[in-house]
Amino acid sequence: MKYVAFLRGINVGGHNKIKMETLREMFAALRFESVKTYINSGNVIFETIEADDNALAAKIEQAIQTGFSLNIKVMVRTLSEIEDIIKNNPFDGQFTNDKDLHVLFLAEALSEEKKNLLLANNNEFEQFAVRNREVFCHLRVSVLDSLLGKDYIGKKLKIFATARNWRTINKITEL
Repeated sequence: MKYVAFLRGINVGGHNKIKMETLREMFAALRFESVKTYINSGNVIFETIEADDNALAAKIEQAIQTGFSLNIKVMVRTLSEIEDIIKNNPFDGQFTNDKDLHVLFLAEALSEEKKNLLLANNNEFEQFAVRNREVFCHLRVSVLDSLLGKDYIGKKLKIFATARNWRTINKITEL
């Protein structure tokens, strides 16, 4: 089965540096096959017969801790889940720049209460939609000026998440 691992917060602002070549080697040492990375922000495509994405995430997190002494949160999705995200984009046709739409991969699904707290922030500049363990965020402002840039989900909702823009999501499926 094909998976994508999204690593949170690596190679950002000179912190948590991991070279992609070294990361690919680590994934191969975990006996994952057909390992590929996309850009320097921690997107790893791989194949394995293992079927539990939470167990895979924990295994990768432990290997990063052991190999790099970094505490990095990892969200794992099947390639078919990524394809479903693209197919069922709630903001399809509403944005012109692929960098205006972001998908946040959550470590766990939002409770109804947390979902409502997030959606209460929808406005003309920033809109959210929630599907499964993902949050879609359509921005009409800079990321720095948004709740996304202020880590609202992590700080206020207390859920680990990592975001990727729409261009990155589409490129991953092309690989």
